[in-house]
Amino acid sequence: MSYTPQMREQIKKVEATRTERVNKGHYERMSMDERDEVLKNYHPDFIEASMRPLPVGPNKDYRVPHEFADLIEARSRIEGLGFDLEKFDYDVDVLVVGGGGAGASAALLAQEQGADVLMVTKLRFGDANTVMAQGGIQAADKENDSPTIHYLDVMGGGRFENVPELVKALTGDAPVALKWLEDLGTMFDKQEDGTMKSIHGGGTSRKRMHSARDYSGAEIMRTLRDEVRNRQVPVIEFCAVVELLKDEDGKVGGAILYNMETGEYSVCRAKSVILAVGGSGRLEYQGFPTTNHYGATADGLVMGYRAGAELAFMHTMQYHPTGAAYPPQILGLLITEKVRGLGAEPVNIDGEQFVYHLETRDVEAAAIIREVKERQKGITTPTGMVGVWLDSPMIDMIHGEGTIAKELPAMVRQFARFGVDIINEPMLIYPALHYQNGGLLIDENGMTNVENLYVAGEAAGGIHGGNRLMGNSLLDIVVYGRRAGKHAGSRAKDIQVKKLNLDHVDAYHKELEDAGVDTGGRVSPMLLPRYTHKIEVDEE
Repeated sequence: MSYTPQMREQIKKVEATRTERVNKGHYERMSMDERDEVLKNYHPDFIEASMRPLPVGPNKDYRVPHEFADLIEARSRIEGLGFDLEKFDYDVDVLVVGGGGAGASAALLAQEQGADVLMVTKLRFGDANTVMAQGGIQAADKENDSPTIHYLDVMGGGRFENVPELVKALTGDAPVALKWLEDLGTMFDKQEDGTMKSIHGGGTSRKRMHSARDYSGAEIMRTLRDEVRNRQVPVIEFCAVVELLKDEDGKVGGAILYNMETGEYSVCRAKSVILAVGGSGRLEYQGFPTTNHYGATADGLVMGYRAGAELAFMHTMQYHPTGAAYPPQILGLLITEKVRGLGAEPVNIDGEQFVYHLETRDVEAAAIIREVKERQKGITTPTGMVGVWLDSPMIDMIHGEGTIAKELPAMVRQFARFGVDIINEPMLIYPALHYQNGGLLIDENGMTNVENLYVAGEAAGGIHGGNRLMGNSLLDIVVYGRRAGKHAGSRAKDIQVKKLNLDHVDAYHKELEDAGVDTGGRVSPMLLPRYTHKIEVDEE
């Protein structure tokens, strides 16, 4: 579905101001006061009515989105089922849950420590948000940069709310993680002399974004998946974890597995469990379209919370400023920040730029929402969706003809399928639910407050504070996947799992009952989201 005649007429205003905008240079950045004001008034995180306090658990009274609270205030899906927890279908040192980049990194490092590792994933191996990441991975590997400067950027981007020790580990390990990926075979973009190409991302003070065109996540996932297979780490696909097991000392000691194809349950005993199951974008907070894959349903958070693990920063989600608003077939499709990193500017219906194109994601998204909702300067599509233009044709004017085709081939193809030529026409965008800034609180080794329970990747909380910078998600899955895997694997020989039980699940159910929570028949984890939305029809 190409642009309508009316939309093409509106594009002329963008074209009329393009040369002037390219020649004028950058739009002015917001002051700290302006940033605070636009966030407070327009970012979805600041809508009080969208959240409620949790009535039970380690974070009782902590406010979280209603959609997530619904899962926390639900009963276990294995309630009433009997399990013989003295018989094990699997007995391993390290159970890695999740088939994305964090899980693969954890499995590889755990195996390197001599541990017996099993990976399980409820979808296919590699079917994760990792493979959908486009823009790149941050690492301070240039002479004018350092992990310390990277650290300051991450802290500033996170509104200085991040856990400092976690950020220090993230940025300190970044150059090593980048080299590790390259040594495994990841094909990053390079200059003719062999040095890595790097560009800016929103909120970065140095050019440290490394990419593989706009297939960065897919290329990293390809490398990690191949390595896991080459090292013959066992992987069970279409196998979900539905509840954690604890031993009589209160330590995590395994999990209940669920075969998504046959409906059969099995018991896995493990000396450590690493949850690398991703985020919760498919809960579609506040009705926003999402960039996430269908497995992102907060499963790990629910199971970890029932087991006593603490949450952190679950009151803040990242709404990526540039989700596709048109054509409707790709509503919510991630438009990589690399597009803005190459110079494309957001402009309104009058062809005016209204925000610096590389503000941090939270500020950029809030400014777009303000432009549409308060200033009424958005562009309305035939389906009623409203957005603003992202002026992609600027890129070739800035960097030379052919840059878009070379640097953004996936974007070019995605839009061309529906008759939109982003080399010559701007994209229509609006913020989309993109990333879960928080999760289960971890330490520098990826362990939660529940012994032998680790978390890596988007399910972990504390690293990004109130907002994540571009390129730090692909980084954190590798850094904390490696850290969790190495720590869990190295401890395996010293851990003895005692008699297993599900007492924590029974205790959680009682806590719900004592708090008077009406679960409404809900069970969790969700496992799979709604694929369609019910439409109410007036039959009169």
